[in-house]
Amino acid sequence: MSINMTILLILAGCAVVTWIPRVAPFLIVRNLQLPDVVMKWLSFIPICILTALIAGSVIDNSGAATLPAINWQVLAALIPTLFVALWTKSLLATVIFGIVVMAALRNFV
Repeated sequence: MSINMTILLILAGCAVVTWIPRVAPFLIVRNLQLPDVVMKWLSFIPICILTALIAGSVIDNSGAATLPAINWQVLAALIPTLFVALWTKSLLATVIFGIVVMAALRNFV
């Protein structure tokens, strides 16, 4: 399979267009002192993203005609994982524990 030069240029252009909005904000604000209000507002972004990811996993909306339901298997893995996160304050330990709990639930329950 050969790669056409047009396809290669399109892929390179897509990479640049994807890369610019992800890196440009960091380059722009690197040397700026942002106001305290903006810094406080930005401090809430990680917890909002984490909450959205968790809620999206726990709430099962697979049926279009039905109401959303709780994915009990994910919720059963989430609760002990949250306790490990609070206890260890380690992202690595939390992720590994969560993966092990979810794997155990999927294989044995």
